[in-house]
Amino acid sequence: IKVACEAALGLRPALAVFGADYDTPDGTGVRDYIHVSDLARAHVDALRHLARGGGDVVLNCGYGRGHTVREVLRAVERAAGRPVPVRMAPRRPGDPPALVARAARIRKVLAWRPALDDLNLIVRSALAWERRMAAERGRRNSLERV
Repeated sequence: IKVACEAALGLRPALAVFGADYDTPDGTGVRDYIHVSDLARAHVDALRHLARGGGDVVLNCGYGRGHTVREVLRAVERAAGRPVPVRMAPRRPGDPPALVARAARIRKVLAWRPALDDLNLIVRSALAWERRMAAERGRRNSLERV
C-alpha cells in the first residue's frame, strides 16, 4: 500500500507488480493488509499480556481475509484521484499466491479485534500519511537550501 501510494503521488516511478498469473480472482497475489494502528495496538496488547504474567506466545496478526494487488491499486487510484503507474514483473521465487493470517488465536489470547479493517480506509490513511511525509521532506529540503 505504501509503495502504491508513493507511485500515485509521483514519489517513485511505478509500482512493480510481481506476477499476474496466480490462481487468484484477478491473477495477482492476495495479502492480508493491516492498518498500522491495528498492528501497533496488537503489539501494545501483547506487552500487556506479558506484563500480566502471560507466557511467550506466537500470534498471527491480521484480519483473516485478503485483497489482491489489483484491488489495492484500484483503492489507491480512487483515493488519489489518479492512476497508479504500474510495471508488471515476473513472479518472485517463493511468493505464495495468497497469504492471509489466521487471526483466531490473537483474538482469543489478547482479545484483540481490528478497528480499521476496511481497505478503503486503510488506503486513505496511508495516502494522507505519504502526503504529509512528502510535504515535510519538501519543507526540510527548502530549509536546507537557505
